[in-house]
Amino acid sequence: MTTANQPGVTVRLLLRIAGAGLLIATASLHLDLYLTGYRTIPTIGWLFLLQIIVAYGLGALVLLTGNRLVAAAGAGFALATLGGYLLTLQFGLFGFREVRTTAGIVAGIIEVAAFAVLAALAALPAVGRGLNRGQEHGAASLAAMRVPYAGPAVAGVSVIALGLLGGALAVATSTSAVTTVPAAAGGALLRTENIGGATVLANAQGRTLYWFAPDSPGKSVCYGQCAQYWPPVPGPDHGGNGITGTLATIRRTGGGLQETYNGHPLYTYVGDTGPGQANGNNLDLNGGFWHEVVVAR
Repeated sequence: MTTANQPGVTVRLLLRIAGAGLLIATASLHLDLYLTGYRTIPTIGWLFLLQIIVAYGLGALVLLTGNRLVAAAGAGFALATLGGYLLTLQFGLFGFREVRTTAGIVAGIIEVAAFAVLAALAALPAVGRGLNRGQEHGAASLAAMRVPYAGPAVAGVSVIALGLLGGALAVATSTSAVTTVPAAAGGALLRTENIGGATVLANAQGRTLYWFAPDSPGKSVCYGQCAQYWPPVPGPDHGGNGITGTLATIRRTGGGLQETYNGHPLYTYVGDTGPGQANGNNLDLNGGFWHEVVVAR
């Protein structure tokens, strides 16, 4: 290796380490989200697990080999992961629609950075590796190949990706504010569902309602990211179908009303996509245990 080649070697090494680190970082973020609730979301949970495995694997390969094709695969995978997030954020995917969270914003930025770094690594020709021995075809020629206009192309795609991320985040649901739902005269907005032999409280759409162990009677402690995964049930509602127990409302910070049952503030769970599901029951997430609301009739 010549001294003239040293700057190029150093740049490739730095891109290699940074690209691998960014892929591992996004895999770690997805792993944390997977373990704290996303594993219970149908289809989405399996996609998260696949993303984690592939991202860790590509990160390790980039770090160990620095191969241009591996770097290109990592760049494409990072961009695809971002695309999936934007699709879920704006339109929903497999019955699940994402909300804006700090973790999601950080992951999106890391994915754009991973694309930029790995695409730059894939476009940068290798230096000082066998080219002085007359190897002008096969792997050597691929390693030495220059990609025309690679820099502007990578920069342009990165800027577009950041713009799409910013636009999607700007219009995405981000607050846990609860709006007041007028009580319908004679209405029966809350109902019951039979899940696993238990009679549980559900909302008008049949989605299971939960109570949060850290809450105190008449007071919710679920705000911010917690409330994005466990949306508070707006009040006031009416009970029907012979439901016994006390339905009331509390006023949340910010002024919205939240329904309570026997003093417990009520929530739904984003991991439930339809009636008859209780994927959030007995989960230890967002600071405490969650339980389905079992009612007597």
